[in-house]
Amino acid sequence: MTRQGFNRTLLSIFRALGLVLFVALAAKLYRHLPWADKLQIEFANDVYAYLRQMAPVFIALIAAYLAGVFRRRSNFIESLEEEWRSIVRTKSALWSYFEKPYPTTDDYIAVFARLSETIDTMRIVYRNVGESRQLIGLYPFEPLHDMRRVLQAMDPRIKSSFTPAERKRAQECITQSFQALRENFLEELELQEPDNPLLIAGARRLKGAGKSKRAIKLQERQRERHNKKPVEDVEVDAYLAGLYATEMKAREAAVAKAPSTAPNGKQPGV
Repeated sequence: MTRQGFNRTLLSIFRALGLVLFVALAAKLYRHLPWADKLQIEFANDVYAYLRQMAPVFIALIAAYLAGVFRRRSNFIESLEEEWRSIVRTKSALWSYFEKPYPTTDDYIAVFARLSETIDTMRIVYRNVGESRQLIGLYPFEPLHDMRRVLQAMDPRIKSSFTPAERKRAQECITQSFQALRENFLEELELQEPDNPLLIAGARRLKGAGKSKRAIKLQERQRERHNKKPVEDVEVDAYLAGLYATEMKAREAAVAKAPSTAPNGKQPGV
């Protein structure tokens, strides 16, 4: 279920629920109207009593329907994500293929088979645009067929080798098709910006080396409990302890040599 269909379904449910609540409220308050006669009041009371008695049934039906709607939406998103992963893998395979100046027939068949699978598995996510019982419609994401046409033009059975300019042009075509596809395909996933993005090039860790006093005390208590138990294999225990000590010495030496770039003036960790 697409996002638009999902929103339409929820809106329809809320409208139906709002209508039922409005009818129940109107039936409840009708008796207070000055022009209401006895017969109309009795009818309104019957309507209100019926809606009140059927409320658990209405709630159960709406809950069951909503559960089905959310399940269909979840399954659709999972299929969409899997299809996108397939598209990314296909793009990488095409890019690698065009890096080869002398691709073999086996290379071509393997990449073509992957691309064909990606094109066909789109059927489990979307139907063709304008498709009906009489009409085939249009494939929903034509850039995948652009990729196919570029690959078919570089068939090694037609031409045994390709110049660097031809391979570069093919890669540029794949990149352009992929970027156009990504811009439209991922819109359905409603991706959000990260809460803690890292937007600068050459970023590095800003936390300084060291650990809190609480962590040190916890480590010491665990070591004390561990040392109370008899050692089962002295050689293994000594070997592991030696490896740990060597690693700690190397880390301390690296920290001592590193320049002080942390905001608090401490040496950065390694």
